[in-house]
Amino acid sequence: MNSEELAWKIRKHSVDMVHESHASHIGAALSAADILAVLYTEVLNINPESPDSDDRDRFVMSKGHAGVAVYSVLAEMGFFPVKWLSTYYQNGSNLSGHISHKNVPGVEISTGSLGHGCVMACGMAMAAKSADKLHHVYTLVGDGECNEGSVWEMAMIASRFKLDNFTVIVDRNGMQAMGYCEDIMPTAPMASKWESFGWSVTEVGDGNNHEQLRRAFAISSTGKPKCIIANTVKGKGISFMENNLLWHYRDPQGEFYEKAIKELEACRP
Repeated sequence: MNSEELAWKIRKHSVDMVHESHASHIGAALSAADILAVLYTEVLNINPESPDSDDRDRFVMSKGHAGVAVYSVLAEMGFFPVKWLSTYYQNGSNLSGHISHKNVPGVEISTGSLGHGCVMACGMAMAAKSADKLHHVYTLVGDGECNEGSVWEMAMIASRFKLDNFTVIVDRNGMQAMGYCEDIMPTAPMASKWESFGWSVTEVGDGNNHEQLRRAFAISSTGKPKCIIANTVKGKGISFMENNLLWHYRDPQGEFYEKAIKELEACRP
């Protein structure tokens, strides 16, 4: 499966799961779909048949509210049956609203409290470095999440210990729960902030473009932790959800669901 096909499946599954469960955060899942698709098809050293292998790369979804996107990837990659997705956010399901590792192969750690996942990922990278392990640790954070002070404490620590086995991807879709990031708590200039903390920084102009993402992941950062700032579109792939704050919490029902599925089917790879 190539990354474009996987990204489409992430979007389709995510819309279906949020629709069936009356859950939230579809906009955040759609903006991250392309990042996850490239990561899981072309970057991460992982094996669904051996999800706990010691030499596997680690991925932590720090913006854990977008867990539907990760569940979709893991199901399509063979970590667990695709039929599990229909149980999302239902009583008794392993697939909780915010992503959980309990009984879910391929999920490294439960996340949801913003600013915590990336810190735990940093700890994983520190542990690997101190034990001379060769695997890499990746984490995906939101730009709204970067309002959390713990993100910048992590940035200092990763730089101090020269964690060049650690990559942070910022899903910079420009929005958070209650508005535009720059209206609530400006983070610009984002790239120079990370650079000032001692990171190797690559900014991706179109973070939903797979070729641009591939090039960013391929850049070496010897001696420094790496930050990829991916400028994405919240709600990407469904016209009426794109850059529309309503779809942070709203779930697609009725004509909205039908239109979303119609648009996705029209652009299937």
